[in-house]
Amino acid sequence: MAKTSSIEKNNRRKRLVKKFAPKWAKLKEIAKDESRPFDERFAARLKMAKLPRNSHPTRVRHRCELTGRARGNYRKFGISRLMLRELASQGMIPGVTKSSW
Repeated sequence: MAKTSSIEKNNRRKRLVKKFAPKWAKLKEIAKDESRPFDERFAARLKMAKLPRNSHPTRVRHRCELTGRARGNYRKFGISRLMLRELASQGMIPGVTKSSW
């Protein structure tokens, strides 16, 4: 089980990303638009730099929904490889069976 503080920190980051997503998109669009003057694009980039660091989507870590484990996660299921194996062995995940040959 991951530390509760690291899980909470990641949840705070998710909330910030959700809150600032429209602002990021708008500023990014302005900064990438070649038809706009250079000064305007540069000002947009400066505004992007002023936004909180944790509001950028790359700062969010994919974690297991059950244990909070940060590594070895399957995005399709949203859980770590260890929990996937355990739940699949118990038959808790529909359509997944343990193979043997």
